[in-house]
Amino acid sequence: MTPELMIKACSFYTGHLVKTHFCTWRDITHTNQNVVLADKMNRAVTRYNFRLQKSVFHHWHSYIEDQKEKLKNMVLRIQRIIYCHKLTIILTKWRNRARYKNKKKEDELISKHELQLKKWRNRLLLKGASAGKSDLPEQSSSEVCLVDETPECDISQLPERAILQIFFYLSLKDVIICGQVNRAWMLMTQLSSLWNAIDFSTVKHVIPDKYIVSTLQRWRLNVLRLNFRGCLLRPRTFRSASHCRNLQELNVSDCPTFTDESMRHISEGCPGVLYLNLSNTTITNRTMRLLPRHFHNLQNLSLAYCRRFTDKGLQYLNLGNGCHKLIYLDLSGCTQISVQGFRYIANSCTGILHLTINDMPTLTDNCIKALVEKCSHITSMVFTGAPHISDCTFKALSTCKLRKIRFEGNKRITDASFKFIDKNYPNLSHIYMADCKGITDSSLRSLSPLKQLTVLNLANCVRIGDVGLRQFLDGPASVRIRELNLSNCVQLSDVSVMKLSERCPNLNYLSLRNCEHLTAQGIAYIVNIFSLVSIDLSGTDISNEALNVLSRHKNLKELSVSACYRITDDGIQAFCKSSLMLERLDVSYCSQLSDMIIKALAIYCINLTSLSIAGCPKITDSAMEILSAKCHYLHILDISGCVLLTDQILEDLQIGCKQLRILKMQYCTNISKNAAERMSSKVQQQEYNSNDPPHWFGYDRAGNPLTQPDNITSSKGSLELTVEKSTYSSEEEAA
Repeated sequence: MTPELMIKACSFYTGHLVKTHFCTWRDITHTNQNVVLADKMNRAVTRYNFRLQKSVFHHWHSYIEDQKEKLKNMVLRIQRIIYCHKLTIILTKWRNRARYKNKKKEDELISKHELQLKKWRNRLLLKGASAGKSDLPEQSSSEVCLVDETPECDISQLPERAILQIFFYLSLKDVIICGQVNRAWMLMTQLSSLWNAIDFSTVKHVIPDKYIVSTLQRWRLNVLRLNFRGCLLRPRTFRSASHCRNLQELNVSDCPTFTDESMRHISEGCPGVLYLNLSNTTITNRTMRLLPRHFHNLQNLSLAYCRRFTDKGLQYLNLGNGCHKLIYLDLSGCTQISVQGFRYIANSCTGILHLTINDMPTLTDNCIKALVEKCSHITSMVFTGAPHISDCTFKALSTCKLRKIRFEGNKRITDASFKFIDKNYPNLSHIYMADCKGITDSSLRSLSPLKQLTVLNLANCVRIGDVGLRQFLDGPASVRIRELNLSNCVQLSDVSVMKLSERCPNLNYLSLRNCEHLTAQGIAYIVNIFSLVSIDLSGTDISNEALNVLSRHKNLKELSVSACYRITDDGIQAFCKSSLMLERLDVSYCSQLSDMIIKALAIYCINLTSLSIAGCPKITDSAMEILSAKCHYLHILDISGCVLLTDQILEDLQIGCKQLRILKMQYCTNISKNAAERMSSKVQQQEYNSNDPPHWFGYDRAGNPLTQPDNITSSKGSLELTVEKSTYSSEEEAA
């Protein structure tokens, strides 16, 4: 075998071997790839199935959770429904029970009222049959009392302090009557502390001069305060006051017989006087000369309406030790004082804190400038009836630390006075700007930063609207405000009342008289002012619906709805049922009211102290008899224009209303003059005439409505009466 063949054979064998092994390797490799691919496919399928299951499970889980949440919400809703149903059942039972108790209480009150009224009438009949006279003995006043029988109590066994506290509430006449009961009561009325203050003004028409002299002579060492206001006494009687060496307060205002000579005796005998009221007397410069000579500690001096002294008399105040301790001065109505007179006051009374100058049309800005040049401590100034005061006075007063300022009926004061009021008068707490036509919303915006403001009176400021009041209430001044008078601010509406309920948590007194845009919705906001005790809604367009809403306010003590013509008996009755604390009520000129409101007052509001039913022609004697039988605390009563009332009511009032002080009986055609004269001795102040009611009352002397022209005429008259009544109320509150 040749080498070439060997090489070829080896090459063939090697190639065949490689081919064989390659094919075998290729087959093995192909087989492994199929296995791997299959394995991968299996794994992919497994993963796909797992993800599919996971997705399905996730959706199922979400569905289950949603179902659970729905089921939970459904269960909660069912529980809430069951709970609400239980509450509804409980509240229904409670409401029914409360209604039952209220109905039972109301029935008890009515039955008690009927029983007491029956006892009242029976006792009056028995009294009339046994006595046979019109004048009753003193013991009958207690017999007519409608309270239940109580065991006897001897107050003489009480401590002296308690006895004094009881007798301090009595007038001088009542103290004298108590001293005539028996010896024990006489000893109680002779406690020395009881005679520290003697008020002869309450008995000025019945007490003789000799009794005044003997009383002052007996208690001369104990008397500290004397009040002779309006007493028509002899000069000798006034001189007896000079024996009271410890006298500190003396009031001789409105005494026409008080002269300079009387003042001389008193000044020599009573050098310790601190308070002296000489208003409306005939004193001259002689008295002015005596004041600095004898009264070195004089602090309060009133010279109101004393027109016989001159500027020279004011110059005397600086003589001797002077009146440098004077802190209060009243010069109202002293039109004879000039600018020089105010300079004399500034020189002699530099420590004045309170200054009152009312009814002085001659007062000008120069007078105030001359006064404040040296009197820089003034904190209170009152100017009513001073039409010539302007913005310059405000600028001059910027040097004083004013806390109280009062202007009224001034047309020259504008918004410029209030522009810098928060910087010049940061401590102002009382602002009275009644009937100042130049004040607009801009002034209210300037008042809003006053943090100490508690009283704001803007009555008859007709240019004030909702915008200005809202800006005022948005400031810090609204938090402490206690008294707000917005009478005759005709542009105000329910928006202002809503803001008041949100921003005035301490408001006690609110007047919205003649705010024509006020509705029942605004009254609903007033109910949310829980601190409110007095509200005046006279002249508004409210109806029974508003009174029903207002009845939810349980703390009201004073309500005035005069000239609210849409109010009827139903509204007043609903209010009275919920207002057991009511003390003052004014429903005058609500011509639709009848005896039903008097019965409601007698049943629910037995603590009533002031009632005005003037211009209510449907009120009869039977209603006033019920009022006299139940309301024993009545102090003020106005029945003007109640044309159906007769003399019988005066007898009932004398028996039942022992504390009656003011009685008005204008246009009472069926009340005789003799009965009115007999009643005048029982009260302190009385107004009476038997003339026919004016046309603006809206009815004739028989109580029948007038024709349409008369009613049209009545609108203007009723508005004038409303303004006049507002003035009277302000004067009464000031007194």
